[in-house]
Amino acid sequence: MTIKLNVLKRTESGKKLVKLRAEGKLPAVVYGAKESSTPLTLDRREFEKAYAEAGESSVIVLTGLDEDKEVLVHDMSFNAVKGGIQHVDFYAVEKGKEVTVPIELTFIGEAPAVKLGGSLTKALHEIEITAKPANLPHEIIVDISVLNTFEDHIRVKDLNIPAGVKVENDPEEMVAVVTEAKDEPVEEVASIDMTAIEVEQKGKKEDEAEA
Repeated sequence: MTIKLNVLKRTESGKKLVKLRAEGKLPAVVYGAKESSTPLTLDRREFEKAYAEAGESSVIVLTGLDEDKEVLVHDMSFNAVKGGIQHVDFYAVEKGKEVTVPIELTFIGEAPAVKLGGSLTKALHEIEITAKPANLPHEIIVDISVLNTFEDHIRVKDLNIPAGVKVENDPEEMVAVVTEAKDEPVEEVASIDMTAIEVEQKGKKEDEAEA
């Protein structure tokens, strides 16, 4: 599914951006390896909807310029006080060229080994992949229901990777595992021999009396 976003070239800058944001617009910029930096403006709600579908790893097509541009969301800045997106950086990808991006791992299912008293560890939350823009997945699904025992594990090489996508991580890198919870040993406090203490104290008193 192609995600499109209509944008306009922007001339406003500085304090004028405050008014632009108050009108529900979002300042942005697009640039790339062979793309000069171009200031943009777009509808905030439309961007939020597109970003919810695409994230940072799926291509968005910018329309409304001299020509449509395939881009990735490269960076966003937020209002530190009120929250909310303040500015967006789009990175223009070259048509036909592969790009390397981080992709989120989405965990689904339940690990049977957890019911045996184990603890689930998610060692990775994203991996790095290389692919042509059209082949970039939105996420990689990790089904943890295969973790039946404490000996089972999921490594990068076990992930279901779509065709046309190359994973840059070490194939042996751990993704998820269930480890057995071990009870901490309780140290026993040695019992105090009160009789020995009384005898020792009595001996000291007798020595003081003879002195």
